[in-house]
Amino acid sequence: MTTTTNTNGVIAAAAQTKPQEAPAKATPAQMLNSLLNNGAIQQTLKSTLDKNAGAFAASVMNLFNNDTLLQQCEPRAVLAEALKAAALKLPVEKQLGFAYIIPYKDHGVPKPQFQLGYKGYIQLAMRTGEYRYINAGKVYEGELKGERVSDKIIGYFAYIETLNGFSKTYYWSREKLTEHVKKYSKAFQKGSAIWRDNFDEMAIKTVLRNLLSHYGIMSIEMSNALSDEAAPGKLLGEPTDDSEIIVNSDSPDEPEENSAEMQ
Repeated sequence: MTTTTNTNGVIAAAAQTKPQEAPAKATPAQMLNSLLNNGAIQQTLKSTLDKNAGAFAASVMNLFNNDTLLQQCEPRAVLAEALKAAALKLPVEKQLGFAYIIPYKDHGVPKPQFQLGYKGYIQLAMRTGEYRYINAGKVYEGELKGERVSDKIIGYFAYIETLNGFSKTYYWSREKLTEHVKKYSKAFQKGSAIWRDNFDEMAIKTVLRNLLSHYGIMSIEMSNALSDEAAPGKLLGEPTDDSEIIVNSDSPDEPEENSAEMQ
């Protein structure tokens, strides 16, 4: 079952939820809790996540209750975005770094958006069964010559090796990465806390995504995930020109760009 099919099933179930199931004058958290307890949604979760359905629902509520900016979004929309992660069997806990729900303002209206973290990309790639190794991370001063000499980060790398022996490494210097996001990332251009406070994680994701999209083996599941993350008219999931990101969290990547290989 594809990501789109799973997600559409959940959205349909959410639409069937009767208003009286939530308490009168319900808070956004109560509304979301009522949606998660809806029979059709629970059935969809169980068919997707089996015994992990309850834990996933609890994690969505925990995420919502601890993010005042996300609480400004319509609960049904939050649920729909969360279940894109459920369809991919990825947790939405921020600290794990697999998938996120990012609130942003679209023409002044708060809206949630599903985003993959770089660990989510690695997880989906490994599920194809086609990779022997896949890794991504920071490069510190001195490591290009063989030995780290300080804690200064000079760049970022991503590496894949498939079972048939093909391998590829990308290395982007910090300067190259910065120039790239200055050109393509609206969030970075606006000085968003997303990039300011999570620069290294965002940088790793950017390099890894470029490597996988150019040379990786892409499953249907992974292609669907990229489609969910990149809505028409946006830069691979970036909010529209009239949108304003309102949360400090993980964010989408930018368009692909030819990358230098690590020597």
